Amino acid sequence: MRGLAAQNQPTSGRERLPSGGSEFLGLLARLLRRPRRGDRRLPLIWLVRADGAPDLIALLRRVLGRGQRRRIPHAALDLAAPSGGDIDTLLRDLHRQLSVEAFGGERLRFRHYPLADWLLHQSVVDAAEAGDDRRPALARQLRDRRGPRPAADPAGGASGDPDLVSTAYQFVFWLVRRAIPSVVFRVAISGRVPLLGPHYRWFMRQQYLAPRQSVTFLGFAERLTAGWRDGEQPDQVNKLLVHAFLEDLRQAYRRRVWRPASWRRTAYPVLLLDNVTPAGPGHTLVRLINDVRNETGRNDPLLVVASGTGPPPELPEPYSLVDAEEAYDEWVDVLPETRRLRRPAAWLIALLLADPSAGSEPRGGLLHFVPPNPPWWTRRFLPTALCLLLLVAAGVWVNARWDRSCHPRPFDGAVSVELIGGECVGYSDSAGHVFNRDPGQDRLRDVQRRIFQQNAAAEQVWQRSAQRRPLVTLVYLGTLTGNRTRADEESYVSEREELEGMATAQYALLRESAGADGAALLRVVVANGGHQMRHAGRAVALLEELVRDDPTVLGLVGLVDSRTSTAGALRELNRIGLPTLAPTLSADGMHQNSKLYLQISAPNQDQVALIDEYARQVLRVNEAHVYYTTGEDSSLDEDLYVGTLVSGLRQRFGSRLTLVQEWRVGQRLTQECGYSGLLVFAGRWSEFDGFLRGLKECGPNPPAHLVGDDSVNRYMANPGLRASAPGNLPVTYVSKAALATCAALRTARDQRDDVRGSFLSWVQADDLLSPPRCRAEGSVPVGERVSLAYDAATMVVRAVESLAARLRHANPREAWNPRAVNPVGVHTEVLRQNAENGYPGVSGLIRFAPDSGEPVAKRISLVRVAQVTDVDTEPVEVFHCGTAADEADRRCRPA
Repeated sequence: MRGLAAQNQPTSGRERLPSGGSEFLGLLARLLRRPRRGDRRLPLIWLVRADGAPDLIALLRRVLGRGQRRRIPHAALDLAAPSGGDIDTLLRDLHRQLSVEAFGGERLRFRHYPLADWLLHQSVVDAAEAGDDRRPALARQLRDRRGPRPAADPAGGASGDPDLVSTAYQFVFWLVRRAIPSVVFRVAISGRVPLLGPHYRWFMRQQYLAPRQSVTFLGFAERLTAGWRDGEQPDQVNKLLVHAFLEDLRQAYRRRVWRPASWRRTAYPVLLLDNVTPAGPGHTLVRLINDVRNETGRNDPLLVVASGTGPPPELPEPYSLVDAEEAYDEWVDVLPETRRLRRPAAWLIALLLADPSAGSEPRGGLLHFVPPNPPWWTRRFLPTALCLLLLVAAGVWVNARWDRSCHPRPFDGAVSVELIGGECVGYSDSAGHVFNRDPGQDRLRDVQRRIFQQNAAAEQVWQRSAQRRPLVTLVYLGTLTGNRTRADEESYVSEREELEGMATAQYALLRESAGADGAALLRVVVANGGHQMRHAGRAVALLEELVRDDPTVLGLVGLVDSRTSTAGALRELNRIGLPTLAPTLSADGMHQNSKLYLQISAPNQDQVALIDEYARQVLRVNEAHVYYTTGEDSSLDEDLYVGTLVSGLRQRFGSRLTLVQEWRVGQRLTQECGYSGLLVFAGRWSEFDGFLRGLKECGPNPPAHLVGDDSVNRYMANPGLRASAPGNLPVTYVSKAALATCAALRTARDQRDDVRGSFLSWVQADDLLSPPRCRAEGSVPVGERVSLAYDAATMVVRAVESLAARLRHANPREAWNPRAVNPVGVHTEVLRQNAENGYPGVSGLIRFAPDSGEPVAKRISLVRVAQVTDVDTEPVEVFHCGTAADEADRRCRPA
């Protein structure tokens, strides 16, 4: 920080400084410069002016009053004026001069001194004589000090009967303008609330006039009013005034990080007293400042320069002005001792201006004082710049975490999402956030909204049942973003169907009787793991907090793709103790990643056996070609589904497998034209469209037997994609839910199969799926994965209902305690029920192997479409393996 600037002022050659004047001005410049850290103690300087000596006070007034932009705060009092005045008059004049906004910096604001001075000029005697209580009268005066209270409501004076609106308006007006301010004022003067009325509290904690004897501030204020302070010592009253004045300066100069204005005060204020006489008001003011500093032990930022013809009585022998620096250094050394002893001259430095006969020095270039520049970080523009910077940083952070498609509504349900690699990853249980805004994915968004509506309905039913019904929350985790898509293409068929299965399970439970206290209610949290489940690990990390905070979360359904990222997510789910039920995962060995893993669909080894038996029993071919794909930016090592499927085909077919090749988009397939063996597509559905277009080159000579894996059903559920397929190429593909087609469900209903008949009635309902399923011949099919997800959700619900019945067998109408069961206990109960009779699901009987979560002999089928482009005709089951209901019938055979 640069010091007070010295600038040359043009002066007359006749103007001269007293001897030692330059040294004295240099000392003043040093004293007025505020250090960057801490504050210095400032003396009370008394200039003893000999007859004919130059008037330094007048000189200082002219010098301090100069400055282009910023000036040193100063006040000058000439005590030779006839009015002279007492202490309160001097302080009032000093307050007036220092509080004006005339120094180019922040205005000095006073709160304590004006209140003390105001109280000294108030009288409550008149109120006492009129019969009013003094303190309420004083309280009203204090409350109205900053402005009178409104006499009446400006809208309330109209004649006639007031209507309801005007009455309400008058009440609000009275509340805002009178009642609330009155209450706040009473609380403030009580001193009991830290943030209200700190200046009132200061008066009760300072030491003059023994304020604690008054108990309350109003009692102390009453003692200061005219007519009631006659019994107080005048010197104590004056010290209170001086102490309050200095306290305001202390607070104005107190540096706080949140108050940049205090750091911009780089020069101390100066009080210039001219024509001071011993025992006069000026000397009394100097003495009072000295005593207050001694008695309170507190420093203040006021530099006092007094000038008179005689020395102060406390220091009869002044230093020469030439020795001003030496006198100051000596004063600094002895100040700690003299103030501890409360010496009357502890803060005084007396300097003698040179006798004119001793000569004087020319002014030459006269100093004028300019406050140092404030630190750069306290400039007025900086808060605005910081706010803008914070806004920009917040915008960048928000843009990195969320975008237009990843911006949840605040305070709307349990929602936690973040933007990762352009995808919105996280979870939501309400319409506060619906995943995926891509064109053509309306059905995906619709089923999410349906689930969220049913979440709210389940919560309401649970509350109306006095919380007797068990409440279960399941998380659905799938790939809800990241696929490339067209406006007429549905790219999330699998995820949408699985969500529809979860919604159907919710719907069925909401239709239970209001008195069925043992019937559970289901909430579903929708979570997104990103394209190809690449961000499933992060999604699970977000879900971990939900699992910890919500005891109703008892399991997770979904995962969709069998990939290494999915395996990692399974390991994390196992770590946090959350059971996972996978409706469609089928890669061999997925159970090795979690002890809490349950798989609804048959594993890939069963799918390989199905294809092999179909080739042997039905097609009677001895040769096969296999083409595989792994999806965009993936590999065979990362894609566990394709990897284990291709490996299983190699082992099962052996030498009969004459070609195994990865197919890439654009690769020609003319070598397969007219091929009479088994042509297997063992890849991902996203490339099946290109694979069919490659076979389109065969024209009237397509391959004889094209069989696709179960991923192909996602392509077959996309009418927009099927329109460009070859019209003469029949396709047979694997289905994991052939027992849940519309035709199969109707047959089961006619045979009084309650499980599938009830499921059929749910999917046909008007107020569930959009559009409703299986209404008439040629209507919208159920969907491959709807029944699989329904079975997974219902399996968990039945386990919780069984646990609840055993826990509450003594009192079935007892309120349900969500912490009575935990996810691991539910997983154990699922296995216990399954070990007895298996689970009779809509998609077939589900029985888990004792050493894994994979199903044993689960029904798996091959279905066939004669023309891929015919989207109105439902596929026909042509072959199947595994059991539907009778465990004894596990054979692979034609349908």
